[in-house]
Amino acid sequence: MIVECAVYENGSRRQGDLALHDACAAAQAPGAFAWIDLYEPTHDEIERLRHEFGLHPLAIEDALELHQRPKLEVFDRILFIALKTVAYDDETEALRFGEVMVFCGERFVITVRHGEAHDLESVKARFRDEPERLRHGAAGILHAVIDEVVDGYWPVVSALQEDVDQVEESLFSPEGDLESTRRIYSLGREVIELSRAVLPLVDPVRSLAGDAPQIAPELRSYFRDIADHVERVDAWVGSQRELLSNLLQANLTQVSIVQNNDMRKISAWVAIAAVPTVVGGIYGMNFEHMPELGWTFGYPLALAVIAAVCVLLWWRFKEADWL
Repeated sequence: MIVECAVYENGSRRQGDLALHDACAAAQAPGAFAWIDLYEPTHDEIERLRHEFGLHPLAIEDALELHQRPKLEVFDRILFIALKTVAYDDETEALRFGEVMVFCGERFVITVRHGEAHDLESVKARFRDEPERLRHGAAGILHAVIDEVVDGYWPVVSALQEDVDQVEESLFSPEGDLESTRRIYSLGREVIELSRAVLPLVDPVRSLAGDAPQIAPELRSYFRDIADHVERVDAWVGSQRELLSNLLQANLTQVSIVQNNDMRKISAWVAIAAVPTVVGGIYGMNFEHMPELGWTFGYPLALAVIAAVCVLLWWRFKEADWL
């Protein structure tokens, strides 16, 4: 649906929302441009936009399809950029994604939102409260939308960092080995998903901060600031992926060490228990010609030998830290 259809002129917003055709006509006035905001639009609404603003069919197709990879394309001097919005559910430790597509022409900006995307109300309020921002025209709104989406990555980074720190602190605790492995793997998956939203955005924002003809020179420093933020998030994602991979390996190694210690203890007790088992097995065969059977001290001696060997083995295994 069309959430808002507004026209900005000479640093202020015209009162009320206009129809698409009226907004397109009003945006042609000197110093004016239109901002049309849509949430999960229908095919008919997108087609009306294409007809009114001359949007490229390929860009229209991308705006309708979900799960777009972040990217920047230029169609007849109209910029099209796809962005991923991210939110973090701390209870389930899972990321939730939305999408914002932006068409930016000389006289208009069209934002198309899908899923759990930002409502952009804070961006709209910023332009209402600080009308001087409108001097950059449609490109200024493009910057504000991208900046809003990228700023939304930082709370996610902070929440993930806190969970990774918790896992790192509890990794070497004696309990919860299996649960730690699951949590590390789950966090690793979420960091990879965040990487898929951030990494493809690096080059598009760099392009906007470079020599893109649609961006005024005085705006490029603002896009460079966004590029710096995106690169910092991307660097954090890369470091956390490596850290979680190392934590998972350390956790698996720790589990293996614990299992080896258990096996050594079992083996030591089995060796000790084998002594009376072997001696008892030999004397349990009931042979007639066994010298010890006729000797008064034969039975006590056999018990003493069993006890001595068992104690010797226990002492040796204790010294070797098997028990």
